[in-house]
Amino acid sequence: MSKKDVPGIGEYGGPAGGWGALQAVAKALRGDMSAARTPIMLQVNQPQGFDCPGCAWPDPREGSSFEFCENGAKAVSWEATHKRVTPEFFAKHTVSELWEREDFYLEWEGRLTHPMVYDAATDHYVPISWDDAFRRIGEQLRALPDPNMAEFYASGRASNEAAFLYQLFVREYGTNNFPDCSNMCHEATSVGLPQSIGVGKGTVTLEDFDHCDAIFSFGHNPGTNHPRMLATLRAASLRGAPIVVFNPLKERSLERFKSPQHALEMTLGKAVTIASHYYQLKIGGDTAAVKGMMKALLAMDAEQRTAGGAGLLDDSFIHEHTLGFKELVADLDATSWEEIEGIAGLPRADIEQAAAIYARAERVIICYGMGITQHRHGTGNVQQLANLLLLRGNIGREGAGICPLRGHSNVQGDRTVGITEIPSQGFLDSLERVFGIKAPREHGHGAVAAIEAMHEGRSKTLICLGGNLPTAMPDPQVCYEAMRKLDLSVHIATKLNRSHLMVGKHTFLLPCLGRTELDMQANGVQSVTVEDSMSMVHASRGSLPPASSLLKSEPAIVAGIAKATLPESKIDWDGFIADYNRIRDAIEAVFPDFDGYNERVRVPRGFRLDSPAGRREWRTPSGKAHFITCAREDERPLARPDAKDVLVLATVRSHDQYNTTIYGKNDRYRGVTGRRDVVFVNAADLAARGLEHGDMVDIEAVAAFDNISEPRIVRNFVAVAFDIAPGSIAAYYPEANALVALANFDRRSGTPSYKSVPVVLRRAQARGKAGHVDREEEDQAA
Repeated sequence: MSKKDVPGIGEYGGPAGGWGALQAVAKALRGDMSAARTPIMLQVNQPQGFDCPGCAWPDPREGSSFEFCENGAKAVSWEATHKRVTPEFFAKHTVSELWEREDFYLEWEGRLTHPMVYDAATDHYVPISWDDAFRRIGEQLRALPDPNMAEFYASGRASNEAAFLYQLFVREYGTNNFPDCSNMCHEATSVGLPQSIGVGKGTVTLEDFDHCDAIFSFGHNPGTNHPRMLATLRAASLRGAPIVVFNPLKERSLERFKSPQHALEMTLGKAVTIASHYYQLKIGGDTAAVKGMMKALLAMDAEQRTAGGAGLLDDSFIHEHTLGFKELVADLDATSWEEIEGIAGLPRADIEQAAAIYARAERVIICYGMGITQHRHGTGNVQQLANLLLLRGNIGREGAGICPLRGHSNVQGDRTVGITEIPSQGFLDSLERVFGIKAPREHGHGAVAAIEAMHEGRSKTLICLGGNLPTAMPDPQVCYEAMRKLDLSVHIATKLNRSHLMVGKHTFLLPCLGRTELDMQANGVQSVTVEDSMSMVHASRGSLPPASSLLKSEPAIVAGIAKATLPESKIDWDGFIADYNRIRDAIEAVFPDFDGYNERVRVPRGFRLDSPAGRREWRTPSGKAHFITCAREDERPLARPDAKDVLVLATVRSHDQYNTTIYGKNDRYRGVTGRRDVVFVNAADLAARGLEHGDMVDIEAVAAFDNISEPRIVRNFVAVAFDIAPGSIAAYYPEANALVALANFDRRSGTPSYKSVPVVLRRAQARGKAGHVDREEEDQAA
């Protein structure tokens, strides 16, 4: 049956990349940047240029003149725009007026130019001098009876230098309350992998992809989230390495890709096939699928040994380097194929086929994204992937390993230099030794705990080093209420966003330099550094004139707040800002892995931080890598007797989006144009509910799954029949965040479960605007 016509919903028949990507680049540059600024694109991801803020995929050793992708061009043009948000803009618009605008239009207005403070009497932001802003912020922080009543958020776009100064200031101030964007994306990696292999990062290098025999991809969409990865996958596919994909949605970039970097391919050639095998498992079924692969691998190993062969498992590696193998085998033996098939949503034959591909490959890389981590069992998901690799010794040798795909371009670096609510005692000892401060020892707040503390009145202050925290978090109603209860909120930002409009008693906007801009300090032009997904640290230096003469760098703003808050500080804040080399010297003094920091970062493409697991040194308490069995509640995450009509929703990005930044309302590869009020549903699931493609629906989260008293509903979404696993649906983030309860998170890592939300679909009631967020008690009040 053909689909009915729905405005803004169509089919995209082309590959990822191709001419559509080039047209999108041209449109982004033409729309945001003046012609005089477009040459800045030749400096993106270049040794003497700046690091793209778009993603954390590493730069190749042998780069080209065009080391950026479509979404990188959008990110750079979005920052380097000629548009400005001046005091005159704020004089024209009250905060209440701006609140009614869509998020896209808030950021579309352009770059912030002046420090501003909210004036409650007029409902306007008004200009304030830097000195007065710092003085008033410092007074408010000093007035708190307990430093733990303040929260200090950090975005993953902050540089190593800004992040290190930020955590140094906050720890001298007296708290470990560091909610950060890692808490919302890869915290399951940071918690799960250290228990498995002794390090909370990936073990592979970009060069490992040249030597692997197979790549297994779980829960990520490279075409939208890290498009430069497609060049690496393309090369692997062309040399014959199988690329095995486990993902509920069919994503075009995992099917085929036409590289804009290759003229002949663009004009005459066919698109390159990416996935050799594509398994559409149910949302939340990853652990079951991986357990099935391990179970099949054990069976194949036993069959070979019975026939007199050597078997498939790496016995010497398991014996020498691991613990917990027997417990893993017992757990796999106790798990039935019926159970695995039911949870994974895949037939046994498919899982066994994937296991056979894994068994034939001598060297395997597993890549994964937030489709693995953003579940109530995200930590367990990560550990099962590690188990699969350990069975055949696929960690710690060339062409093999685990590859978590980070989002923000320095989210991993921020964590490396101390942005964490659970610092190690060794790190705190080192910080005290180098700076002579007394560092707090108790664990602080992650993102969920911070919002809870703010909502309950236990925290009264929030400082944000970038980001859009309440919009990014689940449960916007609670988050928005929490923000408005604050005595002090401070936002260090380049552009206006929704979080700036949730004003408390004292709210400040402090405009900062972007990656593209020249950072001139007392000792000359400064560079900052960032760490990518594969632990490479390299320099970044902008060259554009700042959007305003009043902009300060993020390190300078942090230092200004620190000086105003801690008049007796033991830190030479002015010295650090005069010359960022001194910050890097301090980082080196605290973290031995940064030995020779300033010298090594001057080498083109930088240097790699030590990865002990990558050389089979396991920094676990036992000194071994650990097979970790899966808890039963993780294995059956959504099994309930009342689940007959329940679907499982995952929130996803559109192709015109970077986290909460919306570049436009198109999602080219999924056929969506000019709208975001859509929910992607399997056609059979629509038919089973008496619905069809194009119908307007309400989506209601099932409160009983989380023991939450009130249902959560988003109204008037258009149902789009899509190639997605039965029982699974998807809607855009952050529009669907209202369906995710703040209490719906992984208890081991604190990661919100944006990708495992039990919901029901109903035909829409004729009320409210598209995407309207509703709660049961609000219905009753109406």
